Amino acid sequence: MALTTEKKVNQTSTSQNYQSTTLGDFAYEVISAQYQPITKLEKKVLADKDPEHLHDMRVATRRLRTALQVFGIAVELPKAAQEKRIGALAKILGNLRDLDVQIADLKEVYRPRAGKAEQALLDEAIAALQRERRKAFAVVEATLTRSPYQELKAAYETWLSEPRYTILAQLPLLSLLPDLLSPLLSSLLLHPGWLIQPNDLSEKANEILHDLRKACKHVRYQTEFFVPLYGKSFKEWIGELKGIQDRLGKVQDGQVLVDLLAKHLPNRAKLPKLQASVRQCQTEMMANWEPIQQKYLDPAFRKYLHEMLLEPEFAPVPV
Repeated sequence: MALTTEKKVNQTSTSQNYQSTTLGDFAYEVISAQYQPITKLEKKVLADKDPEHLHDMRVATRRLRTALQVFGIAVELPKAAQEKRIGALAKILGNLRDLDVQIADLKEVYRPRAGKAEQALLDEAIAALQRERRKAFAVVEATLTRSPYQELKAAYETWLSEPRYTILAQLPLLSLLPDLLSPLLSSLLLHPGWLIQPNDLSEKANEILHDLRKACKHVRYQTEFFVPLYGKSFKEWIGELKGIQDRLGKVQDGQVLVDLLAKHLPNRAKLPKLQASVRQCQTEMMANWEPIQQKYLDPAFRKYLHEMLLEPEFAPVPV
């Protein structure tokens, strides 16, 4: 059983004094920053007037869940506030957000490129997705107005006012950064997605690339917490990860769309123009994949990334 301390770790901003920041200090800052947007957005999400509010709340829940994965070794949260609860909320919001994206893609990207016969079939699929969306929104509405979600909020408010930590929270943050980030980087660099060839658009390759996209997103969310402690190169690398994530996302979106149409228009819909458009989009996204692939397979670049994590900007100069 991990030893704990009830002593309240200093909650003042540490942005000007990272030399004295503990893991607990930083964990408190990050968890608080990720939690606050969730409660601020819930009324806008329930109003359902702008899909971006749902997107922002979903991202906030994902970031909070990521924060708990990073700093779980330092904090002791009430049961109602733990990662599993946040993950369940993120999944419910994600189901609705995915439908919003799929409907928007069909309406705005692919329908204008289709012929009249294909447009009629796409309208049918859009109507089916909109029916699914109404059901998914009802689930979100019920989730945000019932007691488990209220218990989650109450648990966070309690912890933020009187946080509890494990004994590791008292360790200095700067000395722990390589330990926190290096395993994350290693898992990314060892991903088999870097070996997928640009012209491989098979179902298996799409699955691997989709998983690589998730890995990039996971690393990006975690590393973004530490941007204030590193220099310009670190921030630029995170931006690069976002670009890779977006590129792979467009490849995956095309596959999801094809699967959706197969589900909602079974055995009677032939959409050659649409399928050609999807394939063209996937090909365009993978057109410049090889330079990215070679970069992340290059031993010198991989070594550079590991060394970058060893040198936070505010690290003390060894004596």
